Amino acid sequence: MDEGRSDLATLVDLREVDETQVAVVGGKAAHLGVLSRIDGVRVPAGFCVTTTAFRRVMAQTPSVDELFDQLSRLGPDDREAIGTVSAEIRRSIEETPIPGDLVAAITGALAGFGEEAAYAVRSSATAEDSPTASFAGQQDTYLNVVGPEEILRHVSRCWASLFTERAVVYRLRNGVDHRAVQMAVVVQQMVFPDAAGILFTADPVSGDRRVATVDASFGLGEALVSGLVNPDVFTVRDGEVVTRAVAAKQRAVVPLPGGGTREVAIDPQRQEQPALTEAQVVRLVRLGRRIEAHFGRPQDIEWCLVDDDFLIVQSRPITTLFPVPPAGDQENHVYLSVGHQQMMTDAMRPLGLSMWQLTAMAPMLEAGGRLFVDAIRLLASPGRAGFLEMVGKSDPLMRDALQTLLDRPGFVPTTPVDDGGPARLPTGGASIETDPAIVTELIERNEASLAALRRDIATVTGTALFDFLLEAFEEHKRILAEPLNMQAIMAGMEATWWLNDRLYEWLGEKNAADTLTLSAPGNITSEMGLALLDVADQIRPHPEVVAFLRGVEDDGFLDELPKLPGGATARDAIEAYLDRYGMRCVGEIDITRPRWSERPSTLVPVILDNVRLFEPGAARRRFEQGQQQAREKAQEVLTRLRALPDGEQKADETERMIDRVRTFVGYREYPKYGIVSRYFVYKQALLDEAERLVRAGVLTEREDVFYLTFQEFHEVVRSHQLDDDLIRQRRDAFRSYQALTPPRVMTSDGEVLTGAYRRDDVPAGALIGVPVSAGTVEGRARVILDMAQADLEAGDILVTAHTDPSWTPLFVGIAGLVTEVGGLMTHGAVIAREYGLPAVVSVLDATRLIHDGQRIRVHGSDGYVEILP
Repeated sequence: MDEGRSDLATLVDLREVDETQVAVVGGKAAHLGVLSRIDGVRVPAGFCVTTTAFRRVMAQTPSVDELFDQLSRLGPDDREAIGTVSAEIRRSIEETPIPGDLVAAITGALAGFGEEAAYAVRSSATAEDSPTASFAGQQDTYLNVVGPEEILRHVSRCWASLFTERAVVYRLRNGVDHRAVQMAVVVQQMVFPDAAGILFTADPVSGDRRVATVDASFGLGEALVSGLVNPDVFTVRDGEVVTRAVAAKQRAVVPLPGGGTREVAIDPQRQEQPALTEAQVVRLVRLGRRIEAHFGRPQDIEWCLVDDDFLIVQSRPITTLFPVPPAGDQENHVYLSVGHQQMMTDAMRPLGLSMWQLTAMAPMLEAGGRLFVDAIRLLASPGRAGFLEMVGKSDPLMRDALQTLLDRPGFVPTTPVDDGGPARLPTGGASIETDPAIVTELIERNEASLAALRRDIATVTGTALFDFLLEAFEEHKRILAEPLNMQAIMAGMEATWWLNDRLYEWLGEKNAADTLTLSAPGNITSEMGLALLDVADQIRPHPEVVAFLRGVEDDGFLDELPKLPGGATARDAIEAYLDRYGMRCVGEIDITRPRWSERPSTLVPVILDNVRLFEPGAARRRFEQGQQQAREKAQEVLTRLRALPDGEQKADETERMIDRVRTFVGYREYPKYGIVSRYFVYKQALLDEAERLVRAGVLTEREDVFYLTFQEFHEVVRSHQLDDDLIRQRRDAFRSYQALTPPRVMTSDGEVLTGAYRRDDVPAGALIGVPVSAGTVEGRARVILDMAQADLEAGDILVTAHTDPSWTPLFVGIAGLVTEVGGLMTHGAVIAREYGLPAVVSVLDATRLIHDGQRIRVHGSDGYVEILP
């Protein structure tokens, strides 16, 4: 390779690069190259030292491979070790001489711009400024570097900054391989601005895409980025400055004549002058909108003002914003989180999202790996009051967020939105008789349909399977939408609300239904938790089995059990449990999540806790105790009612409602069990199809199909062709979505609304939530985000983000429950009442504000949690 080719491989003019060359020039340089070609956008001229040069230097750096191996064995919290190893890597890189031909190339490029001119030398990593992770501030930038020797030294420092402690920790937390990231270096002509700062083309706090914010200060932007000064802050909406806060800017960072920068005091008469005029702010935002439009997403832009002209020195995506569901029009929309209703706010993979969309009762939109429904029609409909009441019972914070929007003039249409469909909530329609045979009939119908599905799906493969499944999804929805099914679900819920409202009105009893529903018959989810106690009873008498289970690390343990004394009995008990409940798992609405039947080791820690914490026969005793408490409560309530004016009539009505709630409230859990049972059948058939694609060489591994939608999977089966890049992009996107927190409510402008509890009846400092299961309990908080990591003792209070039915086995061993998500009739609340656990749900940031091991007091009747000294 001649010298000219070497220069081309190691240096490139910024104006010649674009986003297709990130692997060569890094994210920052790629963005700068694109920016320099956007009409009306000025970028300081410069060049990029490519990753080819970095690789050459790394190849000459002694012991770096061994140091990489040490880093790979560390976790993100091993800060002391990370600091030591990363410092050693940086020292080695900075001490490695730059090859002579590369020195000549860089000095030759500088001669073209002016050797003694001032430059900014800036890191540009290949994992930087991507749509999914910005890596903002993780590598170094050096300003006002003067002279070839200093520039070469700072190029080495930029390479080394790939291994600052903060950059290493960031990569560990984001699952990025240290060896996979490489460093290019941008060398740009230095600009000496009158003012500098940051422009966000969307509000970084609320997420509102129509609002832009501008931070501005005098001198170089370093003063602002480093926190040396409080900047002026301007908010712009629809091309107009709507708020401005001018700060007293006492210090600025300015360049020194010989290179480097220093802090200086700002003239007192100038300190409280705005760094930008409002006209300049509006012009800057207009420029930012042009950049945003080009990149197709909101941007975090660093800018400089020189002689009333704006130069852009960096633009990166704002990766913390939650994506907005696609609307396809310019109308206002209001998106409600499906995950908050389903008690599963984690990100879902594409196959899971599309399967839920295909089997759901209402149209759903996807954004950020989550599902949303558009509520604008319901909010604009004559039935709005009923809709808001229903939302309020399910999630008061969501209800409050919706009211905030309704209070804004003009956001929600004043006349109903007509798009050809009904603007109403699904309800049970006419009331039904209190007859246990109704529940029996519904369950029998569901099980017959499930048996037919299992029988018929076994006969179809290939593209015929997907046609079959589309028909199966229609049957799936027909069962759910059947009027009798909806009436039975609503009957139990409405009876619960009636009892709570009337008995509070007549007797001053708060949440009376919580006791009246203890051990209600036919609740498949509460039975699932108690059944695992029975499994523990089969295992407890066999100490060798218990000892073996304590060492279980993989899912092949069931085959090993029969080799132990009592092991065959233990295996049979676990397998019988899996036959009944093995289709369940954490996050079960996502078909891609591993089911208990696929990963039985998930249940082992809970079984061992049950062996340790309970005596034989605990399940039966617990259920009978709940029944007895409910009977006694019913008798007490009816006796007190009969002593009131019109007492006989009130008691008769109440008795009918108690009978009604105990007949139907348990059935509330069955439809979800039916859905998940069908999902497992779908999943097994789809994985068999994926296995055939692996054998045909179309897929690398069968789980690759989790990153395809149902429709895309169908097309791959038809064509036997798959774009591997698509799978990789989807994996990267899913990883980035996992770091995002989904909003309860979001507008089509991207504004996130959290809602608030407007109560003044709780102690200062208490955490407010929704009371869903009566009683007060005090104990040790166990903050658990992964059921498999649970390590509970008797009397512990479970604090977690959300609980779907799969968490129920843990409920038998705890004394109380606190969650960040949920409402009166969500699964965790229903099971807490069944088991008599005081519970408060929908407590904002509970897992962050309550620390593992703290003592807390849960007020399940009044809806708040106290953190105790």
